[in-house]
Amino acid sequence: MPVALRIAGYLRKYPSFAVGTLAAALLSTVLGLVYPRLTGYLIDDVIAKGLGDRLPWLIGLLALVFLGRDGLNSLRILLNNLFEQRVILDLRRDLYAAFQKLPVSWYDHRSSGDLLTRVSEDVTNMERMLIDGIEQGLVAFLQIVGVGVILFRLDPLLAAWSLAPIPFLAAGALWYTITAHPRYRIQRKAASALNSLLMDHLQGIRQIKTYGWLREGAGRFDQAAQDVRRASLKIMKAWAFYNPAMAFVAAAGSCLVLWFGGRAVVEGRMAIGELVAFLLYVGMFYEPVTRLHSLNQLIQAGRAAGERVFAILDAEPEPGHFPTQTLGHLPPRQGSAREVRFESIHFSYRSGREVLHGINLCVPRGTSLALVGPTGAGKTTLASLVARFHDPTSGEVLLDGLSLRKIPLEEVRREVGVVTQEPFLFQASVRENLELGRPGASDSEVERALQAACAWDFVRALPEGWNSRVGERGVRLSAGERQRLSIARALLKDPPVLILDEATASVDTATEKQIQLALEHLLAGRTSLIIAHRLSTVRKATSIAVMDQGKIAELGSHDSLLRSGGLYAKLWSIQSEHGEIQTIEGLFSAN
Repeated sequence: MPVALRIAGYLRKYPSFAVGTLAAALLSTVLGLVYPRLTGYLIDDVIAKGLGDRLPWLIGLLALVFLGRDGLNSLRILLNNLFEQRVILDLRRDLYAAFQKLPVSWYDHRSSGDLLTRVSEDVTNMERMLIDGIEQGLVAFLQIVGVGVILFRLDPLLAAWSLAPIPFLAAGALWYTITAHPRYRIQRKAASALNSLLMDHLQGIRQIKTYGWLREGAGRFDQAAQDVRRASLKIMKAWAFYNPAMAFVAAAGSCLVLWFGGRAVVEGRMAIGELVAFLLYVGMFYEPVTRLHSLNQLIQAGRAAGERVFAILDAEPEPGHFPTQTLGHLPPRQGSAREVRFESIHFSYRSGREVLHGINLCVPRGTSLALVGPTGAGKTTLASLVARFHDPTSGEVLLDGLSLRKIPLEEVRREVGVVTQEPFLFQASVRENLELGRPGASDSEVERALQAACAWDFVRALPEGWNSRVGERGVRLSAGERQRLSIARALLKDPPVLILDEATASVDTATEKQIQLALEHLLAGRTSLIIAHRLSTVRKATSIAVMDQGKIAELGSHDSLLRSGGLYAKLWSIQSEHGEIQTIEGLFSAN
């Protein structure tokens, strides 16, 4: 479906604004048509004949016409902007809703700066294409028709000469329409690339300064800015030729009218006031034609922007947002945990390479399973299936015996909490970040969560306590403080199933002890999957699954795996001999 027709669907919600805008525009145009006629009458029937007594009230009438025209234009602008902002709001809401429904993997191939450009700039461009396009296009068309009728009633021969430039104007518009779209598409892509680069560099400014990458960073930004400049200049160069050329063609039409009309006045076949009125109408005839050329530029920009916006709205949502089967609901919890089971799990990413091969595991209620293994073994992928960030290619993940595919996605996400290695904090207050786990939590609930996460002391010491803002991505806090807040957030959510994705990997030993204490509170009574990095976390797990190349190499408790003398025992022995190796990753590297 063409972009314009799809945007039109957003306009149907506000018929009163559409009708009001068009009515005000049309009425102001009609009042504008009075001015040339009155001017001709003033010159020929009042001024030329010396009827000064008529002059004041005709000038007053003309002033009232201008007042009505400009007052209606003011109303049109107000209604138009209210209309525009309503549609922009709807488009942005739909875009944000689409972002929420897209799978996590979709974002792995997109830049935040590009997505930001689509929400902020592209939405505005595509909306203006239709609202301004419909209003100005319809008014321009009716003005051309109306003025054309008046011209032919005044003088058919002169009116015919005034139409002489139309074929050239139409040919120019056709050329611009055919050639402009690729230029605007390239320009929008270059602008998105510039915004993406700028966002990356602002977020990574510490690394840029640390590694002395200022000159290289400036060079890359300059290159991206040059791409935008070149793409924009291509548009402007075409417009610099097209717009003046069309204006010259229209002016040539006025010259023809002035030539033949002037001869008619000299020969006494036309009064000078009639010629003035005719010339004013000719100007009103070419003005909307010129406006249509400007609208053409607006439409081409809107088409390119609309393609980018609808590419997001048309993207396939993650499984579960639009289920094709009737879904059930989880049975009531038995205690504070749920059983997690993996049955014959195979999984492939879009590349087609299978990363999980026939995984069968059961994590009983209230127990913990540690997943250990080298990078690329499939640990994080397997855990992500529980939160349904992905669906297995074949096999089933079951929660209390019910397949996740048969549970509403929102319900699945309520049951699962995730604490990652790099916790994300929003640019908000401590409390606002915690309430992500439970909106509207009471003061006592927030305080208990902070105390259990060993975060109460440092939060209380902040300048404004839990109302203190943490900065972008929590930059005003240390890594350990950010991690403890993420644990407090998970505690506040109180999920029956918990995923710990290397939650202590990026902190020092002293901080790790505090986090381990917080994790003990968090894990108590819950079913948990622990992607292990620190061996201290691995040892305390109910069972340990050693993963290698997408398969379960060994499974058992820490003690039983040591007794079996297999891979885990061998790696543990290496760790004992090389005490400086503190992580499972290190053990595999040493092996």
